[in-house]
Amino acid sequence: MSTTDTAAGSHGLDRAGLAQFVDHTLLKPEATREQVDALVAEGARLGVFSVCVSPSFLPLEAHGLAVATVCGFPSGKHHSQVKAAEAALSVAQGADEVDMVIDVGAAKAGAWEVVELDIAAVRASVPSDKVLKVIIESAALTDHEIVEACRAAEQAGADFVKTSTGFHPAGGASTRAVSIMSETVGGRLGVKASGGIRTLADALAMIDHGATRLGLSGTAAVLDGFDAL
Repeated sequence: MSTTDTAAGSHGLDRAGLAQFVDHTLLKPEATREQVDALVAEGARLGVFSVCVSPSFLPLEAHGLAVATVCGFPSGKHHSQVKAAEAALSVAQGADEVDMVIDVGAAKAGAWEVVELDIAAVRASVPSDKVLKVIIESAALTDHEIVEACRAAEQAGADFVKTSTGFHPAGGASTRAVSIMSETVGGRLGVKASGGIRTLADALAMIDHGATRLGLSGTAAVLDGFDAL
């Protein structure tokens, strides 16, 4: 039995079950409306949980899928008021979920009150019935900084912590970061692994280490991994 066979069996996940973990994502700066429409159609065909697109593509006809977008993306170096306004507009235009980027520099400086207040400003603009995910850019942080960033997100009222934008040169998701994040939030928040997850084995490993949502741009290729089992 292969590693992938064992992983799939341990979770009891089939293709449809794994698809429900997925935010099917297109955030490239050069993305077009035609490509976003194709993303939605593909997401509906694959049975994903949501599609995640840049806020300029809202409002979006999502054909029954949840709609996620990003805020302060990808650098996080925006004024909190600007992030809050962007998130509020996205919700007004139909977003069900907002994935915001923290000020990573503030985290590296240990300015955790600044990080928490930044998240809280966005939370105040995102109604409680909408989901707020906080991208901490885990590959750029130490283990201690990952823990503190997750604590700040929880204190500020976030619903999820998320590993990565997928645009940072330090890299994307890792099982180590996901484990630390999962242990820190203890099931009180969701954990989204995003950035560099390209195979079924990658996806299942993230879930095995505590991910409750996956951000994938190559969703079809990941799900096609079940065909080889």
